[in-house]
Order: sequence, then structure tokens, then C-alpha cells
Amino acid sequence: MEFPDRDVVASLLDAQSLPSFVRVDHDPSSTTLTEPTTHVRDALARLDLDSLAPGARVAVGVGSRGIHRIDEYAATVVAALTERGFDPVVVPAMGSHGGATAEGQRETLASLGVTETRVGAPIDARMDVERVDEVRVGETSYPVFVASAVLEADGVVVINRVKPHTNFSGRIESGLCKMLVAGLGKRRGASAFHATALTEGYVPALEAAFAAISSAVPLVGGIALVENADEETAHVEAVSGAEILDREPALLARAYEEMATLPVDDIDLLVVDELGKDVSGAGMDTNVIGRYRVLNAPDPDSPRVDLIYARGLTDRTEGNGNGIGLADLTRRAAVDQLDLQKTYANALTSGSLAKAKLPVVAPDDELALRIALSALGSPAPETVRVVWIHDTQELGELFVSSGVVDDLPDTATVTGEVALAFDDGTARFDPR
Repeated sequence: MEFPDRDVVASLLDAQSLPSFVRVDHDPSSTTLTEPTTHVRDALARLDLDSLAPGARVAVGVGSRGIHRIDEYAATVVAALTERGFDPVVVPAMGSHGGATAEGQRETLASLGVTETRVGAPIDARMDVERVDEVRVGETSYPVFVASAVLEADGVVVINRVKPHTNFSGRIESGLCKMLVAGLGKRRGASAFHATALTEGYVPALEAAFAAISSAVPLVGGIALVENADEETAHVEAVSGAEILDREPALLARAYEEMATLPVDDIDLLVVDELGKDVSGAGMDTNVIGRYRVLNAPDPDSPRVDLIYARGLTDRTEGNGNGIGLADLTRRAAVDQLDLQKTYANALTSGSLAKAKLPVVAPDDELALRIALSALGSPAPETVRVVWIHDTQELGELFVSSGVVDDLPDTATVTGEVALAFDDGTARFDPR
């Protein structure tokens, strides 16, 4: 696809003055566990493994999210299971991620540091699934699928972070339950879940499928992780299979309390350096940017962000640009990073097509900012409210325009003025 060149785009824009910026440290209070791997080992010991025979094969579900120290936690669980005389195997629990291929899912785990050598166990990345039940949710008949690698195991333990979901809100969002339903359902299970969720609601679809799965697989339980605003582990808890539906709401409430947020709620333009599946399932955390863009799920009430400019993709997302459609603007450099096969596999499985749409594509940063300011009505540089972040996880250091400074909370500290400059159209911040 050919996009208008720089001269053409520049000719369509009036001259504009850009705002001045300051660097800000944002440090809300948070809890961080010391020696979290010890907590993971202790949590696993609290699960009921005594019902498994010596030598039993235990499937350990590990997902594609950028969870803090996930390679260490997976290795800790594998080591503890091995010491107990079991035969652990890691099973990617990520639905269609990695292009919905076994090799792609192995690569996704490897990008998180989870390899056979690192964790000390084989990885069974087969995409094979079996249909274990068909449940009814509202008016929808809903087939439930589970990975063959899980059904062949004698026991199942999943490791996942409990956090606000990027598509919906409810008593159960992202966590152990969803990993079992969508993650270990591989592409077919994730697709069936999302199709039902879009018409009948996410929580009813999760609850119905979970009931079918817990009856079909030898579910021991899960290691639930809650992270703080600094993306570090704040809480580790063992949850038995029978308690997952009852316990996750309280863990989710804690995750909301610990969640990283932008320092202000009223933003004209949010600039995001990188999006990716390692940052969020939606590329950008929708609870941070205030946009779900999902059928039958209203957007969050706050923050209010008028325009979003996404500058590029993370290396770890390996071209999966799911979430770029949440932005209003991007640049050619980001489009060049896209792997449309991976992006479309993710979008078609989730049913959330809006996240894979291509925004307006600017030649470079300088013109992207001019386009955004023009679309905002060319506000005065001293009043326009611009927030510039690296990604929606890393919110400890950011840049804000002068129009935001007076509204910063006590948890945010201005650490210096910076000058916005451009090298061949690419933005950089220089200290003043």
C-alpha cells in the first residue's frame, strides 16, 4: 500500500506551534513482594497435589502476557513438581497468539524467557484440541474446546496474572478462569468463547465454559499473581480449581487497586511509543487509555482521551499489531513493523475487529503531531493537554505538555523541562 509522501501531507496542514514539555516521575504507592519466587513455591505447596500418583504428568499452563518474572515462576513451579516426583510439561495457554501455530506459540514463550532449557521441562505447543462439551449461554449454543495436551495430563496447574481485562468489566476478568477457557482452548476454544461473549456477555460465557472444563480436566488449581503499578509482583496466591470462580473477584478488586494509571484523566492527545501483546492483550491497556472498542461493551468512563497517536510496536510482539486500531494516528515506521497474519489471527479469533484497523498513517512524528493538533482544532500550545508515554505498562516516567502541569496529582513530580526536537521527522526529548 502506498501512503501520501511527506510533501503532500505537509501541504495539507497549516503551520502550528508545538507545546513545551516537562519530564514527570509518577510514583503512586504500591506493594512489592520480596523474594516472590519463594511465595510461588509456597503457593504451589498449598495446592492439593497429594491426589496425584508418583510420576503423574502435570500440565503447567503459561500464557503470552508480559508478566513480571514469568520465566522464574514457571521454572519454580516445574522444579517443585519435579521434586515431588511428578512429570511436568509446559503447555502454552494463549489461544491464537503466536499466529495460531505451535511454532509461533513456542516463539512467544521464548520471547518471555520461557524455554525448555530455562524451565527444565518440555513444552507441548500442539494446537490440537478436543471438544469436551457444549453449553448454552442465553440463546447461544457454545462448544467448549480444550488442548489435547491438557486432556492427556494427570493434573493441570495454571500460572496467570489476575488483572482488569481489556475488553470488558465484570466480577471475573483476566485471570485463571480466562486462561483455562480461552488460553488452553487454543484457537478454536478462544474463537468459540469470544463469539459467544460478544453476543451473550463475557462473564456468562466464562462461567459456563469453566464449569464444563473443570469437569473434563484434572484441574488441581492455579497460581494467581497480582502486579502493582510498577509491574512487579504484589501478591501471590494458590487457588484450588474448585475455588477459582469464587476467589477471583477479590483478587480482581486488589488488581484494580494496584493498577497503573495515567496521572490525569482529561487528555487531548496521548502519544504511545510502543504497543504490543507483551504490554497488553489489546496492545495497549484499554483501562489506561479509556477505550475498549468492543461490541456490547461500553468504554470506561475515564480517562477521557480525545486522540491517540501510536508510534510503533514492541520487539516482543513480533509484528502482532493487534491494538493499533485503538489509535487514531500512527506512522509509517509502525506499519512497516506489522505482521498482518499474526494481527489478523488475533483479531479474527477474538472477534474484536476494531483493534486491527489501520489508523491514519503519518510519514513521521513531526507530521503526526501536526495532524493531531489540527484535528483537535489547533489549540494554543500553552493549553493543549498532551501526555507522552513509552507504553501503557511503563507509567513511572512520562512527558506532559505545559497545559497538564497544574493538574498533576501529588504522586507526580516534575523533574525537569525538555525540548522536543526532530531528526528527519523522528521525535526526541532533549533536556534543557
